[in-house]
Amino acid sequence: MSTIKLTIEYDGTAYAGWQRQPNQPTIQAALEDALFKITRQHIPVAASGRTDSGVHALGQVVSFESNKSLDSAQWRPALHGYLPRDITVLSSERAPDDFHARFSAKSKIYEYHITSQPSRPALNRYRVWHLPHPLDTEAIQEAIPHLCGTHDFTSFRGQRSQTLNPVCTISHLSLRSETPSLTFRIKGDRFLKQMVRNIVGTLTEVGQHKRQPNSLQEVLFAKDRRAAGRTAPPHGLYLTQVLY
Repeated sequence: MSTIKLTIEYDGTAYAGWQRQPNQPTIQAALEDALFKITRQHIPVAASGRTDSGVHALGQVVSFESNKSLDSAQWRPALHGYLPRDITVLSSERAPDDFHARFSAKSKIYEYHITSQPSRPALNRYRVWHLPHPLDTEAIQEAIPHLCGTHDFTSFRGQRSQTLNPVCTISHLSLRSETPSLTFRIKGDRFLKQMVRNIVGTLTEVGQHKRQPNSLQEVLFAKDRRAAGRTAPPHGLYLTQVLY
């Protein structure tokens, strides 16, 4: 039995997220169905994290076990024969027997993409969040340090989250501005459900002068989702890298 590690890219537009669901297209279902066609075995796959409906990935990591006599590099072309074109295997490799895509991960990096312009995007309408008015990026930069470090992120946790431990460490959070594009980049040891989208939504409210930069510290202390801002839509979010 071999443990295989895949790095995959996908456009999440047509999917109800990563996790397999009844009567819904999901990334996990597409991968497991492709594996069945190759091996004629039902092989469960594990991902580094469960991306939500509409969320994209540039570097999602997946692991599974198989006794199929395929060289590790052959899994990539084999899977491409059965996967839809909006899911791509970037690499396939043999991993140590104790490797697990989720539990072996040390940190993850996400990006969130915004376009701030009067006209709505046509080609990228499912890949960026459109905001018709410019944001005060200096105010956002002033707010960002309040979120870095180790904190209880209950105020930024999505509803119906089943995670018992709300403490996460954000080691990097930055904003790159190239008019009209804005890109948030965030690295953490772990993330709560919708945490990145809730952070971005709250920071955009700072950029719209709906809240002060120093209010982010109070939001964290509140440990109450109602204290933070809106949830940014899923289609601007990308899982870019998983570090082991």
